[in-house]
Amino acid sequence: MKERFTVTELTALRNDLLQAGIVDSRDAAELLQVFLMGRGYGVSPQAAMDAAGRVEMSGCSMPVLQQELENLALVM
Repeated sequence: MKERFTVTELTALRNDLLQAGIVDSRDAAELLQVFLMGRGYGVSPQAAMDAAGRVEMSGCSMPVLQQELENLALVM
C-alpha cells in the first residue's frame, strides 16, 4: 500500500499538534480535518474526534498519526 502522506507532511502536522499543546480533542480533531481537507480529502467530524483521541493516547507517535490519517482520508 502506498502511503498518502509524506514524512515531511506528517512531521509538520505532529509538530503543530505538539506545539499547540492540544488539551482538547476537538482542537486536535479540527487540525486533522484541516490537514486532510487541505489535501483534497473529506473526513467525518466524529471519525476525526475518535482518531484525535487515539493520537493523543499514543503521545502523538508518528506511526499512529500516519495510520489514523490513512484511515480517515476519504477521497472527495
